[in-house]
Amino acid sequence: MMSSSASSDTVAPGISREAFGHLPDGRPVSLFRLANRQGLRMCVTDYGGIIVSLHAPDRDGKLADIVLGFPDLDGYLSPLYQQANPYFGALIGRYANRIADGCFTENGTTCRLTVNDGDNHLHGGARGFSQRLWQAETFEHDDGVGIRLRYISADGEEGYPGCLECDVTYTLDDDKALTIDYRATTDRTTPVNLTQHSYFNLAGEGSGSIEGHYLQLNADAFTPIDRGLIPTGEIRSVADTPFDFTTMTRIGDRIEAPDEQLQLAGGYDHNFVLAWQTPPSDELRLAARLWEPDSGRQLEVATSKPGIQFYSGNSLDGSLIGKSNQTYRPRSGLALETQLFPDSPNNSHFPTARLRPGDTYVSRTRYRFSTDQEPR
Repeated sequence: MMSSSASSDTVAPGISREAFGHLPDGRPVSLFRLANRQGLRMCVTDYGGIIVSLHAPDRDGKLADIVLGFPDLDGYLSPLYQQANPYFGALIGRYANRIADGCFTENGTTCRLTVNDGDNHLHGGARGFSQRLWQAETFEHDDGVGIRLRYISADGEEGYPGCLECDVTYTLDDDKALTIDYRATTDRTTPVNLTQHSYFNLAGEGSGSIEGHYLQLNADAFTPIDRGLIPTGEIRSVADTPFDFTTMTRIGDRIEAPDEQLQLAGGYDHNFVLAWQTPPSDELRLAARLWEPDSGRQLEVATSKPGIQFYSGNSLDGSLIGKSNQTYRPRSGLALETQLFPDSPNNSHFPTARLRPGDTYVSRTRYRFSTDQEPR
């Protein structure tokens, strides 16, 4: 069993591995505990690449677990969780977010994917990367520790064309940061969009709503959605809307505003448009800054991708109980998913998600943790 959210214990830098349970077919699942010299501690399992816990210090140096999740594998395998499937802490692929009607056209051929979200395909299908057992390998460097995860997605898995070889690396470095590097290659042209789906609550997992957090998004536009949460194709300015997070804004101040887009999603569940270049650049750019006033914890998100999905945990309904034995109610955590745009395969004016044989999908996201007295 894992420890609950709050902790003042110090852990020596390094990596350890322990049993985390077994899948229904008997395969063993491992939990990897990582700690760096700056006090960050993280637990990752090779099932779904799930970040099970992430401890960060507050302004007084007190550690707390700041991501939602469960203390053991059974929580992630339970029928209740599988039915709700909020993707706590998981790696998402082959395509993060939604693809309309579960289909797209490639070279004149219609590819039909598994439909698992109404009429649409969501987060890789019925058994996306979040429910696959990855091969894991740990490493230690002079400036940090990490884990490398590998998975081969077979041709036809969830309907996708091509055999996709994926490599994802989590690195806890001594700059108080978690860096995630994604790489993938294919033998047939296929859409690829990988991300990480941790739910953050900087006050501590199980501590209540994230509506008191302050958020800044370096995005002047977002992609509006329809009733199925599929982008309409429009790229709309955030100016004079509840989606304007260009300066630090308390999340709860406008989340209940009488805005059609908020009402469709039950809060925020939208892709925000970061500046992107054609051809795309691999340069990291600051995408988001999140701050929680009571703890002083601050999270900065930098990415090489052109979009970030801000999801305010609207679908958490109180049916799941997390690590600290607290109920996860609506808005108990929020996700900041760096990504290509949702439904890009069906929108030619969106940044392309197409990966061809001979090319390499490359993406990097960096979560840097610090503390501050006030939002900046």
